[in-house]
Amino acid sequence: MAWDTERTRRLILDAAVGEYAAHGPEAARMDRIAATAGVNKERIYSYFGNKRQLFAIVLTTELERLAEAVPLDEQVASDLGEYAGRVFDYHRAHPHFVRLLHWEGLHTAEGEPVAAEAERTAHYAEKIAALAGAQAAGNLDVRLAPQELLYAVIVLAGWWFATPQLRRMLMPALNDDPDGQRAALVRLVRVLGDPAP
Repeated sequence: MAWDTERTRRLILDAAVGEYAAHGPEAARMDRIAATAGVNKERIYSYFGNKRQLFAIVLTTELERLAEAVPLDEQVASDLGEYAGRVFDYHRAHPHFVRLLHWEGLHTAEGEPVAAEAERTAHYAEKIAALAGAQAAGNLDVRLAPQELLYAVIVLAGWWFATPQLRRMLMPALNDDPDGQRAALVRLVRVLGDPAP
């Protein structure tokens, strides 16, 4: 019987996502990833390299999935609140994603390059250009630079999941109401991006 390499790679990546989200790049264990994926640990090394290399691949793959699921162009940017709501929806369905980004930040020294940094920067530049286009068309406030708006949306959409304890303390009425949380985020970002009268 032929070995299904692509299936094996997918099983390893799926197992690695959970392991890295739970334990981070330093405390993650290759033997746990192998056990969860149902493969020999040596397959991980032969397909993905060492633990740090696998973490970089996991993070890059997850970033690509988010970019594909929640694209941002000039038309979408015209309703920045709804875009933020869609990013919130993605985080709600994929709670591991924010944790992976936090682990990356915790284990990367200031100024040290991160996985696929050039590609990620280019991707963000496209989003910034979309916001600039929406500003030029009069659909978004021009008092904030487009990169500031993008940063605000990324932070505001993800922070609900990064610090649930703050949400609980600041907005207890929304603690068990993800739809209310989403609506609050959409309102906030719409106010942030509304063109000045």
